[in-house]
Amino acid sequence: MTQIVEQLTRFLVTLTLLGGPRDRRSQRGDVPGWVMITVMTAGLVAALWAVAGPELERMLRNALNSVG
Repeated sequence: MTQIVEQLTRFLVTLTLLGGPRDRRSQRGDVPGWVMITVMTAGLVAALWAVAGPELERMLRNALNSVG
């Protein structure tokens, strides 16, 4: 799972570095860029949740059962 996260992170960093404007003034009003970042972040969260969801659920259930 850590390899997937590392590869997705490298991919996002590469896209950000290659696709973004270089100075701050040109970033103002860059709506398509921010939409792309938002969609890619949501996709990354969904992918991680799909992979780690069952394990997180098991950990939460174990923690709640140990309290009660």
